[in-house]
Amino acid sequence: MNRNVEVKARVEDLAAVRERAEKLADEGPIIVKQEDTFFVCARGRLKLRQLPNSAEGELIYYERPDAAEPKESRYVVHRTSDPRGVHGLLSVALGERGVVRKRRTLYFVGSTRVHLDEVEGLGDFIELEVVLEPEQDAADGVATAQKLMRQLGVGPTELIDKAYIDLLE
Repeated sequence: MNRNVEVKARVEDLAAVRERAEKLADEGPIIVKQEDTFFVCARGRLKLRQLPNSAEGELIYYERPDAAEPKESRYVVHRTSDPRGVHGLLSVALGERGVVRKRRTLYFVGSTRVHLDEVEGLGDFIELEVVLEPEQDAADGVATAQKLMRQLGVGPTELIDKAYIDLLE
């Protein structure tokens, strides 16, 4: 499985965080609208990501602890040219947990994906994903995430320990 170190936080002033992210970014902003359908899953989380006006989708399975601090996440992404068919099959086979709709602004800072998310029904968030190389220790990713949190003005009291789907439930 692929690995990264993730951290998610609520954002009170999205414009201020966006300004800081733009100054640090090597690439971005990339703005996308995403609809993630989560399915009932015995362990981890399974979602189908669809982008409006696109025939492509991504089936994403991931495992990560529900903890507020930066933590390792293990994931697998499978791209599909038939997201409707995959959605229909998984809905019947597993059942749906719910749907998360968001407008995501994506920046790249080194090996980190910085997501500024406007989540329907929840508000504004920042999510950092520090991509780990196979030989890289998770502690390296945690240190990178903590440094970037400081640079972006994200404090420990703003961190959340759940996925968006959990907050919506």
